[in-house]
Amino acid sequence: MIKETRKLLRRRPRPTLTPENVPAAVRLWLMRLLVPLGAHREFIQRTGFGNDSLAHLIGLGEYVDPEDSEFDPHLVRSRLRKLHQDAESAYQDADGNMPVFLVSNIARLAGLVGLSELDCSILAFVVMLKNERLLDDTADWLGSLSAAKVFQVLSLLLDYSEAEVRDALSTHGVLAQSGLVSVDRSCRTSLSGKLDLLSDTFADHIVSSDADPVCLLRDTVAPAGPAHLGLDDYRHVEASLQVLQPYLRRAMTEGRKGVNVFIYGPPGTGKSQLAKVLARELGSEIFEVASESGDGDPINGERRLRAFRAAQSFFSQRRALILFDEVEDVFNDGDGLFGRKSTAQTRKAWINRTLEANPVPTFWLSNSARGLDGAFLRRFDMILELPVPPRKQRARIIESACAGLLDVRGVHRVAESEVLAPAIVTRAASVVRAIQQELGPEGAATAMELLIGNTLEAQGHKPIAKSDPGRLPETYDPAFVHADADLTVLAAGLARTRAGRLCLYGPPGTGKTAYGRWLAEQLEAPLHEVRASDLISKWVGESEQNIARAFRQAAQDGAVLLIDEVDSFLQDRRSAQRSWEVSLVNEMLTQLESFPGVFLASTNLMDDLDQAALRRFDLKVKFHYLSPIQAWELLGRQCELLRLPAPTADLQARLGRLEVLTPGDFAAVMRQHGFRPFMSSSDFVAALEAECAIKGEIKSVIGFL
Repeated sequence: MIKETRKLLRRRPRPTLTPENVPAAVRLWLMRLLVPLGAHREFIQRTGFGNDSLAHLIGLGEYVDPEDSEFDPHLVRSRLRKLHQDAESAYQDADGNMPVFLVSNIARLAGLVGLSELDCSILAFVVMLKNERLLDDTADWLGSLSAAKVFQVLSLLLDYSEAEVRDALSTHGVLAQSGLVSVDRSCRTSLSGKLDLLSDTFADHIVSSDADPVCLLRDTVAPAGPAHLGLDDYRHVEASLQVLQPYLRRAMTEGRKGVNVFIYGPPGTGKSQLAKVLARELGSEIFEVASESGDGDPINGERRLRAFRAAQSFFSQRRALILFDEVEDVFNDGDGLFGRKSTAQTRKAWINRTLEANPVPTFWLSNSARGLDGAFLRRFDMILELPVPPRKQRARIIESACAGLLDVRGVHRVAESEVLAPAIVTRAASVVRAIQQELGPEGAATAMELLIGNTLEAQGHKPIAKSDPGRLPETYDPAFVHADADLTVLAAGLARTRAGRLCLYGPPGTGKTAYGRWLAEQLEAPLHEVRASDLISKWVGESEQNIARAFRQAAQDGAVLLIDEVDSFLQDRRSAQRSWEVSLVNEMLTQLESFPGVFLASTNLMDDLDQAALRRFDLKVKFHYLSPIQAWELLGRQCELLRLPAPTADLQARLGRLEVLTPGDFAAVMRQHGFRPFMSSSDFVAALEAECAIKGEIKSVIGFL
């Protein structure tokens, strides 16, 4: 069944052999299959032939449906033996009227990868076996073969000793190392099933055109498309590129072997584009190992490795680079639950040798380094993480890709997403530009945000915010924040030093987060605001990676880093019950000590923080509830903004009794006014009283519990 399915999937019908055009070598192979190897037992049956077309081809056509006599198997066998002897005597030229393109292409490959005469003979036979149905069908009569039996068959067919054939087809032979021909040693099957070419279409390509070897690798390795980005788009990894670029240039000039670069990062961050950009800068060709066939079917890890081996052999004399994307197909395609090893693990020695001796420098690309064996990772010359670009870089990419589609505020709003990969933006822009005239300016902007937001949500991220969630209210003033430090003087000092580690603590709503946003504005620096939910992962070790990434991105962007609810990471280690709780604290402390910029941590639970963490903060600032004077002045300002009558003196007394009043309560009441307008300043104060009363109820419930 597998064999029949394979035949049906072949893309075009094979050439039809006739007695006049059959190559001498093919005729001889047919005869040797039938006579010395015994396939005649299936071919010559009691009442006729197993294949009439084959009978006509080799000169037994007169015995097909004879009119004047019955079919005589003994006579036919005798005639077959005579035809075999004649074929042996007449055969002189190994190329014997073989397809012209096949002969020239094999000769070219021989010089390119170093094929011996036996290698060429094996390759020619396997190509014809895959291309000529009668040869394939005749070989099928040999039955299911083991690898040892395959060597015996080829030895007789090609006139070489079995030891020579075995050596030529060994895993260390040129045919296997180049990926041109391999032997399936995993099971017993037909001769065609045991001998595998580089790809399903390789046999067609090699007999149908006289072209560059690149054409012979179609469907497995192909020239990579052009780069659409530039080095400026990768400023966030500039330090790594300053090492990688000259290293690749020197390696290619000197013909250095074993040059391998592992690049990983989330999908859409531009990993393959980076490889193409570097190839362009180095004046080099770049070829990509395909992950799917020309029919769109996925190519498994085994076949991709074979394609990679062929590319290494084919392009070793060219100024070329190889791009191997989605390396998970090879390094992480196993199943630990059922004990199945990955393709790379089953060929670990070969992979290790390849990473140490491949002649063509290779980029290996993956979405993650997780799951790769450490033995593989340490053999890469360089490992480069390509994260989502920092906010400045994201804004620049968005401005470039979305010129005419988003205004300045739209660009800023889209750039706020810390997980937005460049590929998402360029894809959305290409869709919107196609229908831009129908949408109009406002519709195009709406469509851009819709497409980007939908993609982010499908990936499990937050969509694009309709408005800037971090935008400060127009009335924000640090004078209405009750802290135990002068917040304005503090901002001026940080503007001079551009470095400092502050812990902002106090009850919810007292203005800690809002102060961080205001401070970033005063410093004219971007704000990276991160919440605990953005960093904590269910996967072991990933929370620590997220913490490190947040600090790294803030440093790259020159941003003020504000981590809200920092108590989630800096809980007292003495009360930790799990090892990962300790590792979270350790990671946060490590990053905190090495961060060069302004870092703000806010918490409502100061008493729960680790004592070692507290020592690492340069300043601890407590945010209190509003003082009566601050509350009264803020009420007057808000009433003026809402065009309500000025508050009367009796309201000041009512306001003074609200001991747990915060700026957050004022913000909540202001939002209420949008859908439940207040008619007087007394209504405004009543709403504030209700907000404070709820806090009391919550405290009572918690105390009861």
